[in-house]
Amino acid sequence: MHLTKARIAIALVLVLTFAVSVLAWPIMPDPMVSHWGFTGEADGYMPKVWGLFLVPLLSAGLALLLLFIPRIDPLKANIAEFRGAYDRFIIVFLLYLLYLQAFIILWNTGIRITVGQALSPAFAALFYEVGVLVGQAKPNWSIGIRTPWTLSSERVWEKTHTLGGKLFRVAGVTALLGIIFPALAVLFILVPVLGISLWLVVYSYLEYAKEEQESGRGTGIRT
Repeated sequence: MHLTKARIAIALVLVLTFAVSVLAWPIMPDPMVSHWGFTGEADGYMPKVWGLFLVPLLSAGLALLLLFIPRIDPLKANIAEFRGAYDRFIIVFLLYLLYLQAFIILWNTGIRITVGQALSPAFAALFYEVGVLVGQAKPNWSIGIRTPWTLSSERVWEKTHTLGGKLFRVAGVTALLGIIFPALAVLFILVPVLGISLWLVVYSYLEYAKEEQESGRGTGIRT
């Protein structure tokens, strides 16, 4: 995606997020439901002004941060190689937050939607896009699976990110099962992602140890 088009898309999503919140102001209760427990029951409230504008402000702040990161990363030239995927991730992430804001507004108007079932497709899209981004990411200090071992070896980075890209896309598809089985939606969303994240850390270490052993460094032999 061209950088200018990406910035326009990001700006439009942010404007829409704020616009939806402003338009919803007259019909929102005060305080608003703002948090739900694992069972889907509302268990947290906040004043209307924060209930409506926390997500838009958070979206704007995160968008600025994510756009700023490539400018200061020492390996910005590598980020440029997958900048299209990175910009698409920012847009999908902001759309995810917009979806979340819409859910909050609908719930507070009295439309009771099963939380896990409603949010499953949003998480699915987000996780899948993370997989696309991870699969294309080149070595850098800010974006991707940054363990001591991926940052120490380009080969380990490549292998870990290739695997991670596939696994996060699988997690995205798995999250969709929450639509069919709403009572288990939280498990379909959280368990695969947590398991994948842990495994990728272990995998990067094992690949680095394998590389060290193959080069002779792991046994103290110098070639």
